[in-house]
Amino acid sequence: MTSPPFHREGGGPGITDVALRDPALLRSQEYGPWASRAAEMAAIFMVGDGLIGLLQPRRHVDLWKDDALGTEKLVAPFVDRPGRRRLYAVVQIAAGLALAARQKR
Repeated sequence: MTSPPFHREGGGPGITDVALRDPALLRSQEYGPWASRAAEMAAIFMVGDGLIGLLQPRRHVDLWKDDALGTEKLVAPFVDRPGRRRLYAVVQIAAGLALAARQKR
């Protein structure tokens, strides 16, 4: 009796190759390890920035709202709205984790 093939992380029953589930993942690997590294760095930034925004929303927004090389417009919707920044932080963390989970290497 043979045992079923080893399933890769995130695979369900019958899934033996990540590329079968997500052809876009295979395309991203064509660029070599640098594309995966860049995506991993972006994911780390997203998770880290999200955690700071979740735990210290007012301080984090205050840091970027004045004289911050153009980021003033990006943080304007969050000024004096810590709940909105926390909600965005949760989305940011989830997106960062999802991006990291998609990386093959």
